[in-house]
Amino acid sequence: MKRILAALPAVIVLFGAAACGQRDYLPAAPDYTDPVMWITAGSDSTDTGADIFYVVSTWETDWTAPDGRPCHYADVWNPVHREHMATEINRVAAYMSPGNRFYAPFYRHTTIDAWETGDERVVRERTRLAVEDVCAAFDHFIAGRDTTRPLIVAGFSQGGLAVVELLKHMQDETYARLAAAYVLGYKVTAADMAQCSHIVPAAGEEDTGVTICYNTVKDVKYVKFFTASDICINPVNWHTDATPAALHDSITVTVSPQYHVLVVSGYSGAEYPPYKDLINVGDIHSCEPWLYSDCLQANIARRSRAWRKKQ
Repeated sequence: MKRILAALPAVIVLFGAAACGQRDYLPAAPDYTDPVMWITAGSDSTDTGADIFYVVSTWETDWTAPDGRPCHYADVWNPVHREHMATEINRVAAYMSPGNRFYAPFYRHTTIDAWETGDERVVRERTRLAVEDVCAAFDHFIAGRDTTRPLIVAGFSQGGLAVVELLKHMQDETYARLAAAYVLGYKVTAADMAQCSHIVPAAGEEDTGVTICYNTVKDVKYVKFFTASDICINPVNWHTDATPAALHDSITVTVSPQYHVLVVSGYSGAEYPPYKDLINVGDIHSCEPWLYSDCLQANIARRSRAWRKKQ
């Protein structure tokens, strides 16, 4: 990823001064009434699909503002940063949006440098602003949607973290419209579930109001701090036990009930090169929205239909 200079004014905050010894640059907040802040796709002429709210993953590294201050966040007003996020969003929309209405906001996600620390306290502190943006975008989205339609929320990696926090933010009347939440490449913990009654682990392929969570590794020894989940479901056969599933004829996907991750064989993930020692090193983090895309597309439709039948 390139380090991009921000072009628009921003406010100054004192952030992590003890750690870095200087004041950091904070990009201007998004305005979610501005269409530039969104990617939308899909159509539902038969009114049988869902409204999908998708949260993109991490795309920026730490960068330097024009005045020399460091920045730990994406700048949503920077066209290049938006272009980076759009790369993933458009690819996800290609399989999630057909037959549905798809909405994805740009937000000030924290840079990958926070994750490189391996310190969950740093990640939680740095992602607080990102979650605030996602919640603001979601509230704007909810205010204008047709509440007779099923709701799907989904996110990958940092976007998965945002989905977990979004479920905590969600009002009960909105949760009643939730067909499913998809947390791809991030964890759901027992503490999350104890804190939030809206986080209900999926038990099968068409239960509704549930959270689908999975992370993919070649071996359980490669579980990372951000993938050490307390729930997991196999997106190929929708089992939570160790029943293996065949994917694309040559790949076997199995849940580890002990470690709550997907263990794959017959798939190298070679198209996803390692990033330092953080991702794609024994885990196959970058595959999560793509390897199972056909399964996810079919399951979104299935859970949306199941939700409609209950109304």
